[in-house]
Amino acid sequence: MKALFRATARFVGDVRQDLKRPHRFASERVGFISVRAASAPNRLLLIADSYHPVEDDDYLDDPSVGAMMGQEAIRKALNVALLQPVGMFHVHMHGHKGPPGFSRTDLTEQVHFVPDFFKVRKDMPHGAIVLSHDRAT
Repeated sequence: MKALFRATARFVGDVRQDLKRPHRFASERVGFISVRAASAPNRLLLIADSYHPVEDDDYLDDPSVGAMMGQEAIRKALNVALLQPVGMFHVHMHGHKGPPGFSRTDLTEQVHFVPDFFKVRKDMPHGAIVLSHDRAT
C-alpha cells in the first residue's frame, strides 16, 4: 500500500522555518508531526494535524550526530499519540533542494524509537519524514 502525505504549504513552511532555528549545541532541529489517517483503494492518506517541535532542553549533547533527542522528547511525543487518535512522524530537514533521503544514521536511529509509537497507538501509522528545502520523503 502506498502512503500519501498531505499538508498545506503554510504548515510545511512553518515546520521548515522551525527546523532552521539554531540550537545552542545541536547542528540541526527535529520534531514530530501528528497525522490523521484515512484509507482509500491501494492508498493510505496521511493528513498533517499538528507540529510538535522538540524543546531545547530535550536535546542531548552528542556531537556524533546532527541532533539527538533525549528520552523526554520521545516521551512527550508518545504522550500525544496516547491521548489523541493520531499517528506520529519524526521530522527533520536536510539543507538542500530536491528529493531528500534518509541517511544511514537516520535509518539506524529511527529503529530505536518509532516502534514505541505502535505500542501506545497500534491503530495508527507512525514513521519518519525528512524534508529538503522544496521536497519531502
